[in-house]
Amino acid sequence: MGNSALKSHLETSQKTGVFQLTGKGLPEFPEELQRLTGNLRTVDLSNNKIEVLPASIGNFLHMKSLTLNCNKLTSLPCEISKLKKLETLLLNGNQLQQLPATMGQLKALRTLSLAGNKFMEFPPGLGTLRHLDLLDLSKNHIQAVPPEVSALQTIEINLNQNQISLLSGEVSRCPRLKVLRLEENCLELCSIPTSILTDSQVSLLSVEGNLFEVKDMRDLEGYEKYMERFTATKKKFA
Repeated sequence: MGNSALKSHLETSQKTGVFQLTGKGLPEFPEELQRLTGNLRTVDLSNNKIEVLPASIGNFLHMKSLTLNCNKLTSLPCEISKLKKLETLLLNGNQLQQLPATMGQLKALRTLSLAGNKFMEFPPGLGTLRHLDLLDLSKNHIQAVPPEVSALQTIEINLNQNQISLLSGEVSRCPRLKVLRLEENCLELCSIPTSILTDSQVSLLSVEGNLFEVKDMRDLEGYEKYMERFTATKKKFA
């Protein structure tokens, strides 16, 4: 990509606070963006070939949205935790296996999307994200949902298309969880904790494509209680 084209993008970004450069084969995070640390609110560098997010990402103190879908990231720098105003972080289709321990410091984060990466385990340390609404971990290689999940404040967790065979009953203690997506995993009917049906806030439990027929859930204790929540929510949005 020519310098003149990049310069033109930078000039526009200085005025708008938005930098979008997708599908250009960029091998790295543009160093030139450092000139705009005081301006940038939104950055979208999807569909490039970026392998490393530099530590200098921590300088963008006003950034609210960072999108790096479909790149080649294998890790994130701990300096990402300095983005105290970041509300949306989209990292779908990379090669991430874990998150930095500092991730829980992104106090303003509302959406964290990590679909299509290489996570083998449910990432720890996200319970401090008090404003998180959506956590998307679909299309990874996660095998279990651990008890620590109870600390999550998120409204929706998407775990579709993983390899989950163990689901901790502690998930029912997530205080704001309304939607739990577990389609196309390795769950058996006996792996579904009845506490999700009887004692949680979950009003949409999506389990198609596991090792049991969805209709068999009707036999589980608490199914009617769950259906009351499901129906009430459906009416609310009808």
